[in-house]
Amino acid sequence: MTGNTREKKLHPATLLLNVMIVVLAAVVIFLLYSFVNTTIVERPVEYTTERKADTPLGTVIQLEVLNGCGVSGVAQVFTEFLRRRRFDVVQAGNYTSFDVVESLVIDRVGDRSAALKVARALGIDEKNIVSQINPDYYLHVSVVIGRDYQQLKPYQ
Repeated sequence: MTGNTREKKLHPATLLLNVMIVVLAAVVIFLLYSFVNTTIVERPVEYTTERKADTPLGTVIQLEVLNGCGVSGVAQVFTEFLRRRRFDVVQAGNYTSFDVVESLVIDRVGDRSAALKVARALGIDEKNIVSQINPDYYLHVSVVIGRDYQQLKPYQ
């Protein structure tokens, strides 16, 4: 009986091909699972930059911090301070001039309560909140840091 039965030996190339097929099948299954999971199960959040008048703003206030006093590093200190308090600082930079005496909070979308929250967080007086509605801005508030920056909360 042993003379009639032949043991089949797999050729090394055939074995390698079978292993590659199994690995590629596992990769395809993983990619398919990931695709289904991210597009159907966990639908991506749709972002919009426009706000309708009857839609309330979210809890996150987006703002920019502008250096209006000319002291190097001030905008970065304010940015870090606000981010630690969960404000979304989307931009930091310089204001058009460096001769701002008192710091300002500028309401950009007509939501004074958002501007008030930012002003209170920084210790800026309510009288220094101004409204400049601009539909081209995609943020709620602009903060202009004046020469009074050392009296404000990030420096206390």
